[in-house]
Amino acid sequence: MEITTQHFLVLSAILFTLGVIGVLVKRNPIVIFMCVELMLNAANLSFVALGRHFGQINGQMYVIFALAVAAAEVSVGLGIIVAIFRSKESINIDEVNLMKF
Repeated sequence: MEITTQHFLVLSAILFTLGVIGVLVKRNPIVIFMCVELMLNAANLSFVALGRHFGQINGQMYVIFALAVAAAEVSVGLGIIVAIFRSKESINIDEVNLMKF
């Protein structure tokens, strides 16, 4: 059995759906970041699969930019989580409401 582009796109859709469910259900910010990364990697998988399907390198170029954005997002997000933990002694989403007056 040959693995086709449709197989990769279905896998990408499943991974993206799992990431969305994780973001909506979980309350731990580290787990939420991991689910966002899962969604970004699902999009990367679809870019590479479609680039392979159409015989172009554009999909791989988009993946390189998306990985750079994901690395920046993780570093900034983890820095924010550490700053919140230092000031509030908790990183639970329900307990931390810094934007409230």
